[in-house]
This record gives sequence, structure tokens and C-alpha cells, in this order.
Amino acid sequence: MHSHRFAYLALAAAAIPLAAAPAAAHDHEQAVKASGTIVEGASASPQHKTLVAAVKAAGLVDTLNSAGPFTVFAPTDAAFAKLPAGTVETLLKPENKAKLAAVLTYHVVAGKVTAAALVEQIRAGGGKAVLTTVEGGTLTATVSDGKVMLRDQAGGSATVIAADVMQSNGVIHVTDSVSIPA
Repeated sequence: MHSHRFAYLALAAAAIPLAAAPAAAHDHEQAVKASGTIVEGASASPQHKTLVAAVKAAGLVDTLNSAGPFTVFAPTDAAFAKLPAGTVETLLKPENKAKLAAVLTYHVVAGKVTAAALVEQIRAGGGKAVLTTVEGGTLTATVSDGKVMLRDQAGGSATVIAADVMQSNGVIHVTDSVSIPA
């Protein structure tokens, strides 16, 4: 399940901005709204069509509609578009359902981790916080230039561009890149 080659698609890469350009942050905050469960919130967003299609293809709708709580680091469609050509299409094939589910759950953390809580974990950890994902891997959060960045197991990083979009069963943090497990 940890195949690097199939680990390009993800629910998210995590990083929460402490300071972002007001216009850009506002645009992304408007993209995902508190509209029920995590799946309903992402489905209401015009910037998360790829993510929602992937969650459906992986059979994770019921899980992410359950009581949770969950923290989801949700990449935008633009983040998915940065992946190598054909990656998303390959993972969405029925024969890759298990790999897709593993990649997506790599970007979900059990519990509700707000931006303030994550920043406190980073401070308490001497400048970094290691988050264990539902998939079993880790994401390492740090602060850089006033923004929380997440380093994935493959060495990539993502920035949270909108944080704390509260849902009935957790919280969504919008990211600009897709995280990749080892």
C-alpha cells in the first residue's frame, strides 16, 4: 500500500497558514464551506472536484461521512494538476482502488486538529510536529515564513492555504500540493 509510484494522489498535504495574503486566503475559505460532513463540505467546493471523485472511487464516502472526528488536509484541483501526467487517471481505475484508498487516508488524521492546536504542537515539539495519518504514515508540520508547512514521507512539502473549515465531523485544511507517502 505504500508504493511510491502510486502515492501521488492524496486527500491532502498538510500545512496551515499563520499568515496568508488576505485575498488569496479569502478565496480559498469561500471554496470550502461548513456545510455538513467533510464529504459534503468538499463536494460543495468548486476547487475540490478531483478530491471528491477520488474519495468516491476509493469507496471512502461512508467513512468520511461517519461521526469521526477527522482532520482532512485537502488539496485543490490545481494541486492535483501538478502531479505527473496520467497519475490521477491511473489511480481512479477500479483495479487501483486499494492503492487510491491508502493514498487518500495518508492525508487524514484521526481527531480534530485545528490550526491553533497544530501550531501549539509545533511549538511544543521544538519547531516540528509529527502527525500520524489514518494510513499509518506520518506528516511533519513546521512553520516557515509565517505558514505551517507539511513534509511528506517522500520529501515533498505542501502549504495550507485555508485553515479551520469546520464540519460536523471534523475540520478541513485546504492545501496547495498533494502529499506522498513513502
